[in-house]
Amino acid sequence: MGEKSFQEVEAIFRDGVAAVDPVKLVMDALNLAGSVLTFGGERYDLHTFRKIFLLGAGKAAGPMAEGAGAVLGCRIAGGVIISPSLPAASPVMVLRRAASHPIPDENGIRAAEELISIARSTGPDDLVIVLLSGGGSALLSAPEAGISLEDLRGVTETLLKCGVTIGELNAIRKHLSLVKGGGLARLLYPARVITLILSDVVGDDATVIASGPTAPDPTTFRDCLEILNRYKIRERVSFRIREHLEQGMGGMIPETPDGSDPIFQKIRNIVIGNNRVALMGAAEKARDSGYKTIILSDRVTGDTRRSAELHCALAMELSGASRYGKKPICLLSGGETTVLVKGSGRGGRNTEFVLASAREIAGKQGITILSGGTDGIDSETPAAGAICDGTTLARGEEFGLDAAEVLERNDSYTYFQTLDDLLITGPTGTNVMDLRIILVE
Repeated sequence: MGEKSFQEVEAIFRDGVAAVDPVKLVMDALNLAGSVLTFGGERYDLHTFRKIFLLGAGKAAGPMAEGAGAVLGCRIAGGVIISPSLPAASPVMVLRRAASHPIPDENGIRAAEELISIARSTGPDDLVIVLLSGGGSALLSAPEAGISLEDLRGVTETLLKCGVTIGELNAIRKHLSLVKGGGLARLLYPARVITLILSDVVGDDATVIASGPTAPDPTTFRDCLEILNRYKIRERVSFRIREHLEQGMGGMIPETPDGSDPIFQKIRNIVIGNNRVALMGAAEKARDSGYKTIILSDRVTGDTRRSAELHCALAMELSGASRYGKKPICLLSGGETTVLVKGSGRGGRNTEFVLASAREIAGKQGITILSGGTDGIDSETPAAGAICDGTTLARGEEFGLDAAEVLERNDSYTYFQTLDDLLITGPTGTNVMDLRIILVE
């Protein structure tokens, strides 16, 4: 397959990403006819609202705001949009702020303070449009009193390295924040709120995406402490965080609002794009390129290396099965796996998946594998992921690279950088987890 297959698999990936363009998704979700805005099957007469505000956080917040601005224009009175880089131009009165991801920074805290100030200024006659996407948890950082930025950074780094799920990570984030876990809903009440969500979590759970600022929170302080105990990291987080969670479990700090809280009666949370949409876009490109296309799942989670083993086992089974005919096959899957970080190398779950796959298919002809983050970023590297085939391991050995040893130090980015097989897209402006694409002769 060689170079041609590398080009084809990357083209399929890029079409999958294009299918979840935030500008288009928002414009499709918001339908304005005269003064009537239709969203999620409900109609909102804009003449009945005093002001319309736009608030957003996440990797796709900038393009989402661009889409909202294209629909509503000067009707938007103000707002704040927070993203990793300075968002694209949005309505004139909306503040555009850049902050850090995945580790929070001072910019995120200052931006969150501006967003909170606007939220507190709203009243019962206002309409607030909230735009949320993956990355919002880190970007919208508003710690509870007594918790410092250093505390937040430390606990985030610890949790990311020990292999927690996104739900577990965000459960703890929600209980350390003024805005997460329904906190923003509290601040906005009694304004009318519609939240457009670009999902980066398996199952599209609005309580998890961006840590659910406008969604009820089913998790508790007790859950948070159990997570720390389960991963044996309770003593590795700061004393202030442990004390805060323990006081919450003891009833000294109010719980995050759950589904019984009346603040959610005037809020609509609707997912407008997800991993399944990206998979469908990738599948269409694969079919147009002549492949028999099979979408395996958009819910792949668990250990990255184990996931690679299973994907490769299926690919090798298909490659040797004449009953499937001569037409090449494209296997697609989505979701988000986890890596237990033991080494100090560079790499993320996508480059690690591809390197683990390269070991499984070493010497095998006719199989090409790509794994990439739809946001264009794999962990804290400038790559979205990587591509491999049956020659990858042998080519690495020519550079003196031992794939097993590289995996042990979690240095998969460096491996593929040496081979010039990284998937480089730059930040895409969207975020719906990962795409894995396997081409099989």
